[in-house]
Amino acid sequence: MPKVLSIVLGGGKGTRLFPLTKDRAKPAVPFGGKYRLVDIPISNCINAGFNQIYIVTQFNSASLHLHVGRTYNFDSFSKGFVQVLAAEQTLVHSGWFEGTGDAVRKNLVHCRPQNPSHYIILSGDQLYRMDLADMFEKHVESGCRLTIACTTVSRSEASALGILAIDKDSRIVDFQEKPGPTKAIDSFKIPKELQGDRRGGKDYLGSMGIYIFDAELMEKALSGSENDFGKEIIPTILTQEKVNAYVFDGYWEDIGTIKSFYEANLDLTAINPKFNFYEEDRPIHTHKRNLPASKLNYCSINQALTAEGCIITNASITRSIVGVRTVIESGASLDGVVCMGADYYEIPAQKAANKAAGRPDVGIAQGSIIKGAIIDKNARIGENCRIGIDPKERPDGDFSMYYIVDGIIVIPKNGIIPSGTVI
Repeated sequence: MPKVLSIVLGGGKGTRLFPLTKDRAKPAVPFGGKYRLVDIPISNCINAGFNQIYIVTQFNSASLHLHVGRTYNFDSFSKGFVQVLAAEQTLVHSGWFEGTGDAVRKNLVHCRPQNPSHYIILSGDQLYRMDLADMFEKHVESGCRLTIACTTVSRSEASALGILAIDKDSRIVDFQEKPGPTKAIDSFKIPKELQGDRRGGKDYLGSMGIYIFDAELMEKALSGSENDFGKEIIPTILTQEKVNAYVFDGYWEDIGTIKSFYEANLDLTAINPKFNFYEEDRPIHTHKRNLPASKLNYCSINQALTAEGCIITNASITRSIVGVRTVIESGASLDGVVCMGADYYEIPAQKAANKAAGRPDVGIAQGSIIKGAIIDKNARIGENCRIGIDPKERPDGDFSMYYIVDGIIVIPKNGIIPSGTVI
């Protein structure tokens, strides 16, 4: 029987998601009120029956280790595991990962003992729900040793992706890495025989960074000095053998920037969100915290998500995400806010110490009005703050207590905003 080993690529420093990646790896960034980004690819694997999963990372991996260790525990009969592989020094290599391919190459020593017949490579910062079992079945049927998952994109979206040209048999015949907005790529349009009923100008296929390799081809591809799958390894393979394309028509979002992260979160509050967490047969797994139900006292809540363990009193919340253990006091108002919540509740003694030190409690204090912001874990917002409300110019930058990125105000993890602050 085939044996599939999954490898989730955790990415590098995650500079485009800074400051959310200041103290954590990109896959460990909280999402949707109670999840982490890494829960998406892990859950897709588990739902497909691929229960042997490695997560490869090299920056700020402590919180990722903690989340994975608490969440994904298989019984001794399933032989399943989810394990973080952080960059390490050995007698063979001592440097950082030099690219996506190099990250896998340096960890093959941990993969080979599992004796896989196939490897599936996934990204740790994408939002999608894919039937990976179907992709694997199509890979085997194709007779190819490599399958690349791709999604339909418009010409503007194609600029920043690896673009694939395929024939009528879904074999990849050409590849262009990030062609930019001006390069002529009409030859890469999807063949008319495969267009089907697609609409909206999505005439091109963009690589999703999801690959299925036969193990033998993986070993061969990583035996040289090429370090990156998209820029080097895949183009080389395309010159040597047939490669299959698996076309995915569902929702897919690369959450690589603060803007895309913010918009993907707020879309979850829509009546019909593009990404649906409410699928019983294909759940998205995460850490079970055993928290009490959220307590809502005299609140006005419209088009919002509230995770478990929240205490919200006399507040107005519109089109916002309220993360686990969030405490919101009387008179507060949130509009278009992604609030990640807290890792703990403060006991009365801690609150007394906060008062003595002139420090707000964890959460959002009374009378504060917030709009268009991301509030990271354990942040303290004082009383009567006005954040993103007043008409004023807000240039991007680091402003000591907070950041502005893509026009979005970001309160960092453990950040403190004193009472009366206007941002």
